[in-house]
Amino acid sequence: MDKNSTSPHAYQPPHRRRRGRRAALAAVLAVTVVTGAVLTGCGAGGGGDGASKTDPGESAQQGPQGKGKRVLWMGDSIAGAEAPPLAAALKASGAAFKNAASDGGGTVVEGDKMAGEIAEGTWKDLAKNIGSFRPDVIAYQVTTYDWGTADQQRASYEKLAKTAQQAGAELVIVSAPPFKIDDFYKKYESAIASAPKAAKEVADRSGGKVRFVDASALWGTDPKSGKAQRSSDGIHSCQQGSAAFAKWFTEQLGKTYSFTPAAPKKWATGSWTGDERYGKLGCR
Repeated sequence: MDKNSTSPHAYQPPHRRRRGRRAALAAVLAVTVVTGAVLTGCGAGGGGDGASKTDPGESAQQGPQGKGKRVLWMGDSIAGAEAPPLAAALKASGAAFKNAASDGGGTVVEGDKMAGEIAEGTWKDLAKNIGSFRPDVIAYQVTTYDWGTADQQRASYEKLAKTAQQAGAELVIVSAPPFKIDDFYKKYESAIASAPKAAKEVADRSGGKVRFVDASALWGTDPKSGKAQRSSDGIHSCQQGSAAFAKWFTEQLGKTYSFTPAAPKKWATGSWTGDERYGKLGCR
């Protein structure tokens, strides 16, 4: 599938564009770090660039907080909606960031025919991004397209881990937030459920070379709950939820790579809140 796919699960037709700066700041200030299984050492073997016009994309600022980390962000359109504040938060923390999330795709899982076609493009784009951006952290959010058997999922995540290691990068896999299983996703429900389990198994076997982050610590497991912070489509997040994720995930990276994330007041009300993708989602 092309990264600019017009699939109904890429992005919905535009509605009115609105900004949510004040609400985004309130959201991140309300987030607290949840104790429990967050970063787990794991055991691995051996997309298109979904940045929108107003997405900070790649920020090359390096400083004492982020210690010059270069983070490549991968995933589907859910990850794409999370990318603008994540870019802002990491930049403010002294890290470089590139958004490689892909609307309507982004999976690395070489499962069924459709997923395999999407994955082919993701792998090609990953090779290009590794060559041009030279990440030392590859962060992959499990996508809504990680379709296949558990064995296929594990094999694909192991391949991703091996690719990261060969590039001199560390791999962090984060589970997707809970989202609405509509008619499009219904037949893939079992694969969607098994994907994060397969990713954690790969992480657990990696001897610390791969890390798995359980995002249910932030979102919970019910897409209809307020904690899940899904937009009206039940799948993506608006500015508030995306900002909450940026704060939480940057904290997880900070724990792993020994840097102190920048305070939300330094990035949560930036220009990213007016990103066009939020207008397309009908966010307020």
